Amino acid sequence: MATPLSADALLRALKAEGCQVVEYRSWRTHNRNHKGSWGPVNGVMIHHTVSSGEDSSVALCYNGHASLPGPLCHTVGGKSGKLYMVGHGRANHAGSGDDDVLTAVVNETSLPADNEANTDGNRHFYG
Repeated sequence: MATPLSADALLRALKAEGCQVVEYRSWRTHNRNHKGSWGPVNGVMIHHTVSSGEDSSVALCYNGHASLPGPLCHTVGGKSGKLYMVGHGRANHAGSGDDDVLTAVVNETSLPADNEANTDGNRHFYG
């Protein structure tokens, strides 16, 4: 488990790895922290977002949609290879999960069957 990186530390880490990073709008303060705490962080949740073009994918992940407000992740990987920073803090990307699965992720053991939704995944993963 780890304390979430600050926005500056995350940006430095990505750039140190040679990533081309785009800071999108007010990403540093764009979050859902009013819904609960963020951290400790236990991993990364990667999704595939279906939309038309890189710009619309970034806008969707920043703004969200009618049934799920943004940010929908922290970083959007574009087809161009650029990483777009769209949120920092709690994001709507992991939803509810199983506490037994989270424990297995933390302990790096085999994943058990996902049979309940009793754990807030949004606080435990970068997205």
